[in-house]
Formats: sequence, structure tokens, C-alpha cells
Amino acid sequence: MKTARNTIAKTKIQELIILSPIALSHSEIHKYLEGLCDRVTIYRVLDRLLEEGVIHKIVDVDGVIKYAGCHSCSTEHSHNHIHFSCQKCMSVTCLENVEPSFKLPKNYKVSEMNFTLSGLCPQCS
Repeated sequence: MKTARNTIAKTKIQELIILSPIALSHSEIHKYLEGLCDRVTIYRVLDRLLEEGVIHKIVDVDGVIKYAGCHSCSTEHSHNHIHFSCQKCMSVTCLENVEPSFKLPKNYKVSEMNFTLSGLCPQCS
């Protein structure tokens, strides 16, 4: 895997995502950076961080793409955990200690999943 050089923008975006308790959208990241870089640079950095396995992408129940830090990936990079989308505050949280279960018909093999539950988070309920 090719590692790109670290820029100020990449460092700030990575820190922001890793330290955030919730997943962040591109527009939220752009707002927090307060003009440090333009929107295209943010997309490029996000793509690079995804490729490097530092963050992962979540599509919330409204179809908005959000980004969260990888905290529990072991040597095998996997994001097959549940995400929780709050209907009130719109936050998206990784629930890494909750394992989804499902039964597939014979001959189906899962390589990835996007499992999002929707409801009220502890702060809003």
C-alpha cells in the first residue's frame, strides 16, 4: 500500500475524525477546519485516509456519507460492525461491541456489510 506524505490538512482531518466520538460528514469536517483547505482537498484527504485504512466510511439512513476512525481493527482490516443513527441529533456512532447476526440463503457469501440502526441515542432518549 502506497503511503502519501503527511500534509497539515491530512494531519488535521485525521485528528478530527479519530478524536470525534461520532462519525462526521464532509460538510461537518469542512466547517470544523475553518478554511484550512478547500472542499476538493478534503475529498482527496478522505480518499487517502480510507485507502490507508485509518478511517472508514458509513452511509447513514438518509444516504449521507460519514467518516469514522478505525479503533478496533486488528491485523485484518474489517468494519463489519453496527452503526447507530440518531433520529433526533443526527449523530452516527460505531457500535463495535455489538455483533449483528443474520442467516443468508445457501451459496451467498458476504464480503462487506453496511448495518445501520436508527432510533434515539442515549443523549436524546
